[in-house]
Amino acid sequence: MNGSTGVRGTPHEIALLAGGPRAAVTVAVVALHLRGAVEAGAPGTLHAVDGEAGRALPPLPPPGTPVADVPGQGEALTGTMRAAYLESAVYHCLEEPSEARELVRDLTVRWAVAEMRVGLAEAGMLRYPPLGRTRAARRRVQVLRKAFPVPAARRGLPDHAVLLAVALHGVDALRVLVPRFALRAGLSERVTLRERSLVRHTPRGGVYGSAGHLYCASRGEGCAGGGGGCGGGGSD
Repeated sequence: MNGSTGVRGTPHEIALLAGGPRAAVTVAVVALHLRGAVEAGAPGTLHAVDGEAGRALPPLPPPGTPVADVPGQGEALTGTMRAAYLESAVYHCLEEPSEARELVRDLTVRWAVAEMRVGLAEAGMLRYPPLGRTRAARRRVQVLRKAFPVPAARRGLPDHAVLLAVALHGVDALRVLVPRFALRAGLSERVTLRERSLVRHTPRGGVYGSAGHLYCASRGEGCAGGGGGCGGGGSD
């Protein structure tokens, strides 16, 4: 996984292709956590941390403004910039403590995800319309999952490799790489010894769509797609 920096595309984009908006938002949350900008609060909640990492995020344009129309962007817009806008949207959403499952309903987060979809469509990874994955995108995700399996441990992994693992393998990677944060934040659920045995034998194909995967809090609810909007719409 150490060679993951050569993978084309950001972990946020790869997560969007692999598991949809909630997977991309999870990568943004973990990225912010690794930089000290987001922490877990009360069980099942997240909150932004006021500090240098948060202040370094790009300011958000008015709601509904295409990123390409933001002054200074134009043709220079890249996937990295779109990922930064997604992180900024998530960070500002978490200025008030919120459950992880609420993030995808926030209007600003949805705008940032939509902008990321635009970039993937321009790269031929999504179709116009209805923005479904192309065959090339599905093949890319399959190849990456085989090339970069779930790491055995966090030790020695750069942040980019951590994010790529989360993008590709969802909760399986969260439980290995940021287990305490994921559990406290409601990104994963506590696993019994019997469930651990089942997880080891679970096929990798449906990481984000299967029960108990990604955004499943201790109550067993599906996350990110349900619940109320965020703001109206622990380290490992």
